[in-house]
Amino acid sequence: MSLEVSLLTVFIAALITALTTGLGALPLLFSKRLDARWLSIGAALAAGLMLAASHSLIDEGSAANGWLVLLGMASGLLLVVAADRWLDGHGTPDVGELQGADARKALMIVGVMTAHSFAEGVGVGVAYGGGEELGVFITVAIAVHNIPEGLAIALVLVPRGVPVWQASLWAIFSSLPQPLMAIPAYLFVTAFEAFLPVGLGLAAGAMIWMVFAELLPDASRRLSAAAVGTVVVLSFMSMFAFQLAIHH
Repeated sequence: MSLEVSLLTVFIAALITALTTGLGALPLLFSKRLDARWLSIGAALAAGLMLAASHSLIDEGSAANGWLVLLGMASGLLLVVAADRWLDGHGTPDVGELQGADARKALMIVGVMTAHSFAEGVGVGVAYGGGEELGVFITVAIAVHNIPEGLAIALVLVPRGVPVWQASLWAIFSSLPQPLMAIPAYLFVTAFEAFLPVGLGLAAGAMIWMVFAELLPDASRRLSAAAVGTVVVLSFMSMFAFQLAIHH
């Protein structure tokens, strides 16, 4: 294929999408005090955001090949369950000042969102393979879309005592695969385009597991079932409306 866009342009575009993830933590700068109840509220909000993101991934991947999306979801489920069991068996390393169960949840959500970022990086590279105009559009869409995903990470980390600036850096870290994957995806667009539905499904499967295995149990500790359901649905609706606004 002829390279109509420079590799530096593709790398910078994907790097921008990674950096915008860190902006998601900034709203928590305005929360002067986060008591224990915020662990549950933050978990419920993050659950809704991640469910909406998973819905978007499945919908996007199914447009190309639904069976490959299912294969990816099964792979994502196996990987995240294996990672969870490995952490249980080997102990969880400290994450900053977090230890034990808090460190485990931090590692899990950052790991799941990092897996998600591989698919987004491929998406940027494949888009630029279709021309600069399409590449710019997809870059902007993913960059804006990454902000609430960064918020989902911060909502798990900040109520547990992680400073907002560190939560922002963890969010950016989770998106670093985007610039790393964009270049090979652009150079070998045909091969990576076929892989994209699997990658989208893998991320969706891991995120859905995270919602039901980690976030919703946390949300239910200090909120009633009705309150959890309300927060999750409102969070899902907000993210879905955000996605509709981007695409239209």
